[in-house]
Amino acid sequence: MLNINEILETVQMIQDECLDIRTTTMGISLIDCADSDIDRSCRKVYDKITRLAEKLVATGEGIERKYGIPIINKRVAVTPIAMLAGVSGGDPVKYAHTLQRAADTIGVNFIGGYSALVQKGFSAGDLELIRSIPRAMAETDLLCSSVNIGSTKAGINMDAVALMGKIVKEAAELTAGRQSIGCAKLVVLCNAPEDNPFMAGAFHGVGEPDCVINVGVSGPGVVRAALRRAGPDVPVQQLADVVKKTAFKITRMGQLVGAEASEILGVPFGIIDLSLAPTPAVGDSVAHILEEMGLEKCGGPGTTACLALLNDAVKKGGVMASGRVGGLSGAFIPVSEDAGMMDAARAGALTLEKLEAMTSVCSVGLDMIMLPGDTSAETISGVIADEAAIGMVNQKTTAVRVIPAVGYRVGDELNFGGLLGGGPVMPVSRFSPEGLIRRGGYIPAPMQSLKN
Repeated sequence: MLNINEILETVQMIQDECLDIRTTTMGISLIDCADSDIDRSCRKVYDKITRLAEKLVATGEGIERKYGIPIINKRVAVTPIAMLAGVSGGDPVKYAHTLQRAADTIGVNFIGGYSALVQKGFSAGDLELIRSIPRAMAETDLLCSSVNIGSTKAGINMDAVALMGKIVKEAAELTAGRQSIGCAKLVVLCNAPEDNPFMAGAFHGVGEPDCVINVGVSGPGVVRAALRRAGPDVPVQQLADVVKKTAFKITRMGQLVGAEASEILGVPFGIIDLSLAPTPAVGDSVAHILEEMGLEKCGGPGTTACLALLNDAVKKGGVMASGRVGGLSGAFIPVSEDAGMMDAARAGALTLEKLEAMTSVCSVGLDMIMLPGDTSAETISGVIADEAAIGMVNQKTTAVRVIPAVGYRVGDELNFGGLLGGGPVMPVSRFSPEGLIRRGGYIPAPMQSLKN
């Protein structure tokens, strides 16, 4: 039973420290919607999503009212659409429009799964779907797309890496009139998890149930406030204990919401992703947590060490609070979605190279980074290859979501609004990896893959 102090503490976390449930995401399998006729398949897709997720938004709003816990996003993730496109043939963008229409009908914030898994090569439907991504992102608002190009078990598909550099550039060009926002809904992954509730990388893996509810919790502001109360003079190991205890409390709230949503909707409760997902709101920043640990500015010396401590402590606290921890789980470092990261980038403390170093110990990777619009496709592919290599060798998920904003130069500012935030265009190396990228082929799986 909770005592009155714990209840008051939770209320303070919600009201003053930006604690929330970042998302309840319903995963829906569309395997049974495959059809040799794409129009029939699209009808099945729309009917299944709108039937199973009909009450998702209302359920989330009911839980918010009942417990006073903000649930910021209600989302849906579906089977990678490339699998359906491989059966039906035809223009995959028909599926994109169908998913957008379903999202509009049920009222969710985003729908993910316009995806392909090509870490070992391209199967039927993969290339067609990948080549259609820029058009799909330009012609929809709520649809998110992801492509997994590598894994520890498979290595890195360098043909897919080369292709994705071009796809990111094309997505930027087709949405140039909207600050190239199409790229903000597209992520390239290595070791993509099948149960991730966070966009843009969410899809419903083939090993998942027919329908499941996953929860993503957040709370950077809560962690920062706890560290501030601990004071500037406590040893580092005590900071880790503070983070663990705080992550435990945050995760218990997610457990409550997930169990309640599962019971109301009549679908299995999948996982809690306990990632610290920042927002542009003041007091909701992972960068500010790192600075509370003693850094003058995020990105300076000591940043990677602080992030490693934070990520590990969050996971340790979370796994003690729930037996359902999954997804990504840890700390996100998206530049445009984190007020402290934006400030650090503007100050010159945070560079693309430092962010890459930080991704070796954080949850995901290079996320929501604005690049000059004249950045070449080959350079973007090189960035993707570097990030995938970190994930492959370290047996962790890494990702790249960069925005080569057409017409923008280093130092210019973008502003997407809402959770996507904004920030400065950051410089990228002027030295080209074109010779490597045009080789194609694949990077073999590392020794770490041989664990059977």
